Amino acid sequence: MLGKQQAEIEEEITIKDIARICRVGVSTVSRAINNHPDINPETKKMIMDVINEYGYIPNNSARNLKRTDAKCIAVLVKGISNPFFTDMIQVIEKEVERKKYSLVLRHVEYNEDEVDVALQLTKEKRLRGIIFLGGYFYHSEDKLEKLHVPFILNTAGCIPENMSKNHYSSFTVDDEKEGYRITNYLIKLGHKHIAILAGETENTSVGQLRLRGYKRALEEQGIALEEDLICPMKDDIEYYTMGNGYVVTRELLSRRKDVSAIFAISDMLAVGACRAIVDMGLRVPEDISVAGYDGIDIGKYYSPTLTSVKQPGAEMAKASIDLLFDIIAGRQKNQHHVFDGELMIRESTAKPKAGLTAV
Repeated sequence: MLGKQQAEIEEEITIKDIARICRVGVSTVSRAINNHPDINPETKKMIMDVINEYGYIPNNSARNLKRTDAKCIAVLVKGISNPFFTDMIQVIEKEVERKKYSLVLRHVEYNEDEVDVALQLTKEKRLRGIIFLGGYFYHSEDKLEKLHVPFILNTAGCIPENMSKNHYSSFTVDDEKEGYRITNYLIKLGHKHIAILAGETENTSVGQLRLRGYKRALEEQGIALEEDLICPMKDDIEYYTMGNGYVVTRELLSRRKDVSAIFAISDMLAVGACRAIVDMGLRVPEDISVAGYDGIDIGKYYSPTLTSVKQPGAEMAKASIDLLFDIIAGRQKNQHHVFDGELMIRESTAKPKAGLTAV
């Protein structure tokens, strides 16, 4: 039944379409959506099944907004407290204003599904395009097909191979390669017991990609991987923050006295790690070297200045928003670009003290 009727309804299904498919009144559909008690449970289940089948999203704030009048671009951010994203958002905002569009900025929690958030915003704000910043991206093609606007993944984790590149555009840094690069740099300085302040548990997160590079560098240099030197962020503290890096580093150094270097997968974690080292009566880099990732401004002004992999955030943001407007205008199709990072060697890393180089 659903297949034939689905072909007949509009691209964006309405509550009237749901009512017609279910052969009930609009008010009945409304009662089912709002969990009203005076509706037959079987009828409610049928309605909710159809809603899920078609991906219908109740339209709240923009009920009377015409698509032709809407000029909104959404930026969905995982890790909005990270200054790296702040700079990128400013670049995007400037271009959106120049095009006389409106910017919808939405912070996506780590336990939220970014596509669900995007689908809701698309319905409520009548979006013309979306840029996803950060996090990881692992969704079925069926779900992504419900996003009827162009979208770009920027600095997201790796994309599953079975996800068609025709659905989206991407602007990323090769996080595994850069994680390898900075770990290899620490090894070349003579460090053997190198800890990593790692990321989320999802296999597709940028944190996991950087961890993969860390592991590969150790393996290629013949250094045994020590699992207790892999220190994931705390789930009860906001990810990628100085506070998380501080707590994790104190725990690490309380149990391992032989650590001579720490690779933190973000600069914010690295700054927290440096503070923890100092508070424990040690010095950076004389006792422990610290390297970060992102290349945000705080690294240039923290004491000691922070060695880091710099991501070309402003360049990636500008390329993303320019392409998105070109796709909206029909001038371009989806594209995929991988940018190189830059190893910024500063004061926070040095050769290990004598006696700490042995495996």
